[in-house]
Amino acid sequence: MNVADVMTPREDLVTVELPGTRDDVLEYLQERAFSSVPVVKEGDDGEQFRGLVSRDALIDQPDEDQLAMLVEEVPTTSADASLTELAELMLAEGARRVPVVDGRLEGIVTITDVVRAIATGDVDGDVTVGDLAQREVNCVYEGAPLPVAERELSHADAPYGVALDDAGETSGMITEVDIIDVARVVEGEEETGDSLAADDDDWKWESVKAVGSRYMPTRNVEIPAGPVSEFMTDDLVTISGRRTAQDAAQLMIEHDIEQIPLVSGDDLTGVVRDMDLLEALR
Repeated sequence: MNVADVMTPREDLVTVELPGTRDDVLEYLQERAFSSVPVVKEGDDGEQFRGLVSRDALIDQPDEDQLAMLVEEVPTTSADASLTELAELMLAEGARRVPVVDGRLEGIVTITDVVRAIATGDVDGDVTVGDLAQREVNCVYEGAPLPVAERELSHADAPYGVALDDAGETSGMITEVDIIDVARVVEGEEETGDSLAADDDDWKWESVKAVGSRYMPTRNVEIPAGPVSEFMTDDLVTISGRRTAQDAAQLMIEHDIEQIPLVSGDDLTGVVRDMDLLEALR
């Protein structure tokens, strides 16, 4: 299969155009639950692809309004590239979505598109997940406040945390998506400090710069302070190491999830992520 067989074509894509502001993408990223939106700009030679704006970019830069400053340059592929070549690119770049560009934006292909191809058997998925899973598992305490869990996921550079209860047993899973879904950007003010100059201050300009305290508008990302247990998924889907990548892909598509705990009996032995399934195409 080629990228053209699984991608979302240009005519079905939602895009935003430069110049613009963060408000132009908020509807798609928040209300319509998109993870990113392609950005284009009209020029003398027609439409030009400029990059993607993601939910993470809006969370990481809450004070930035200009769309051009939020755009991320990302790797691209072509419609005639094979899914094996695409998998290699995604793994090398850590890219979950890749625009399809040939002079102009032709579409976009995501990790979910590749996982779906594995699930349906259109590409090879016979490798056992025990050979693909990550053995190092990122964990969080189910009683930890959600902002603490968010920082833990960020520091661990992991998109998930397996939640453990007071006995150290698996009780659920919290993901970046769960946190982003409940995060919100709030407006506020920040005091800039007292700028009133005294007579002996070196920076006093002819005693005329006594402007007093000033406040500047700010934006902050607010994450609910409740415990992880309030926001996690507690009805976990699991898989054994003897199952295949196709089995795992089918579970991911059926349950709309991006990672599955790997178990041996009642013991947690690893995690298989959607990105790990790409290794089955190598």
